[in-house]
Amino acid sequence: MERVVQQLDILTEADKEACELPRISKEENRGNTRRMYIESYGCQMNFADSEIVTAILQEQGFDTTSDFNTADLILLNTCAIRDNAEQKVRHRLQHLVNVKKRRPGTLIGVLGCMAERLKSKLLEEEKIVDMVVGPDAYRDLPRLVDEADGGQRAVNVFLSREETYADISPVRLNSNGVTAFISIMRGCDNMCSFCVVPFTRGRERSRDPHSIVAEARDLFDKGYRDVTLLGQNVDSYRLTPDPSPKERGGNNSSPLGGGREGAVTFAQLLEMVAQVHPDLRVRFTTSHPKDLTDEVLHTMARYENICKYIHLPAQSGNSRVLRQMNRTYDREWYLERVAAIRRILGEDCGISTDMIAGFCSETEEEHAETLSLMDEVKYDFAYMFAYSERPNTPAAKKLADDVPHETKIRRLNEIIARQQQHSLERNRLDLNKVHKVLVEGFSKRSNEHLQGRNSQNKVVVFPKKHYQKGDYVHVLVTDCTNATLLGEAV
Repeated sequence: MERVVQQLDILTEADKEACELPRISKEENRGNTRRMYIESYGCQMNFADSEIVTAILQEQGFDTTSDFNTADLILLNTCAIRDNAEQKVRHRLQHLVNVKKRRPGTLIGVLGCMAERLKSKLLEEEKIVDMVVGPDAYRDLPRLVDEADGGQRAVNVFLSREETYADISPVRLNSNGVTAFISIMRGCDNMCSFCVVPFTRGRERSRDPHSIVAEARDLFDKGYRDVTLLGQNVDSYRLTPDPSPKERGGNNSSPLGGGREGAVTFAQLLEMVAQVHPDLRVRFTTSHPKDLTDEVLHTMARYENICKYIHLPAQSGNSRVLRQMNRTYDREWYLERVAAIRRILGEDCGISTDMIAGFCSETEEEHAETLSLMDEVKYDFAYMFAYSERPNTPAAKKLADDVPHETKIRRLNEIIARQQQHSLERNRLDLNKVHKVLVEGFSKRSNEHLQGRNSQNKVVVFPKKHYQKGDYVHVLVTDCTNATLLGEAV
């Protein structure tokens, strides 16, 4: 899909830029003879995967470099969610042709969703590529590198039903030392008709909760104060320990503190991570409206350190279009979930969304219902897209992409304008209030100002004074834009 990212805060300023620009590996020299460079595109899950890849290859004797001209191994971790994302990678590969010419022994690999979608076809289309590696095959990278070193073109795009990389400690790339991602599950079982994720990341599987809590505790001990639990659909997280309750003689209680039939639910996992330390903020993304339970909302309400922010993609405000998208909920269900958020967590809870303009057969009246949904919810932030067809998805196979491009862009611009209005309205509600802000670093414009986020995931900028990265600071908000809160420490 062609996407427009409104200049609003989805995670941080750095994350916002990363949606459009690749994130590259940092410089780390341990005295090894070979150097790797990794460039990540797309979603937060890709960035988390790149940290796993780096950990695997460091064990094989690779240092990391931030300059691809000095690398022996160049990896592009790719996104396939829309054609524009794939074209960026192809364009980047053309830039790397000269590197191959200057240093013929340099290996180039394509990782991730684009690799999974195109498989060995990518080797034929992009002649300089030596390796194609899907998101579940990263443990096989040492063997694939050996094959490529021997002059063979190496491919592994096997999708696993078990792989979660739970035992691998990620190498934090481009870390600010304050915030980090923790992947809690992989894959997706939702077959939204527009989406390639089930085909590029495989079936849904959850990671062992003890390994998640251990990673969160390790991050806190190293000075991190904000973790985001990642999954394509975190609300469907469920881990049933082995042995099963039946094998334990019919005892339905779980040593992990799980619920029905010994399963650990997302609400229970959220509580386990929140209990690591009161000073560790916990966020999560992404929620699916069909799976967001009151249990999760009540858990959020019980813990001050679970941030009061939910990314709840609607995609459309019209029930017929939602059926076409196979979202498995309708407008009324979605609005009931929003009402539950407001009832349990309060009007101040931040809510963001994804919206697609011009999906197959969408009428003007149905587009108007998307705008009216936005008016009713009043989102704090949004990702906004113009629909573009992705090969082999259910929509590509069964639905006609019949909304003219010009109409899509016009509708998208109307959605953007409406969201800018709502974001400013929501930010004005924060004026003259004191917010607890976790400092993440200098502001984008000045080293005399710091920036961080409040519980609602909004960026707050204030004068530096004596405060430092990693501090919690109470800030009185005195002004705002539609993207940022401005204030003074109190």
